[in-house]
Amino acid sequence: AMAEVKGYSRAQILLHWIVALLIVPQFLLHDAMKEAWRAFEQGQEVAFDPLVAAHVFTGVAMLALVMWRISLKATHGAPPPPEAEHPALKAVARATHAGLYLLLIMLTVSGGLAWFGGQEAAAEAQRRGRGFGGRGLLAIEAAPSSSAAAAAAAAAAKRDFERLLIG
Repeated sequence: AMAEVKGYSRAQILLHWIVALLIVPQFLLHDAMKEAWRAFEQGQEVAFDPLVAAHVFTGVAMLALVMWRISLKATHGAPPPPEAEHPALKAVARATHAGLYLLLIMLTVSGGLAWFGGQEAAAEAQRRGRGFGGRGLLAIEAAPSSSAAAAAAAAAAKRDFERLLIG
């Protein structure tokens, strides 16, 4: 059994915030990608577009970083939720994190299969996953379950940044 972890490692904190920040340009670059995919579907030549390249490279980076995050969590663990947290909220938190990891992996893998493999089913998975993500991906990560949870989340974010800056 792994010893109880008191806090996240510096690498875990960095990976969390880098992945969170990489999500934003993926939404912003979506229109360029959509236009390039439409041209591809219509049999037109897809000219080089730096916005499309940025979307693709960011997706590849996100997949690598998410897998690294999962690996670190598996090998180094994560701090337990607050003891006073209701068991149902703990279960929701675990399910939400698992869902976020699954969504990020699904979006990056299906994007790669669509773009590099020309697979329409993967492109459809992208459209469906982006629709879900666009409606709530960032909100799910940020939504605290109670005012106590909101205060704990704010304190945790402050500790994350202090740990990154101070060590």
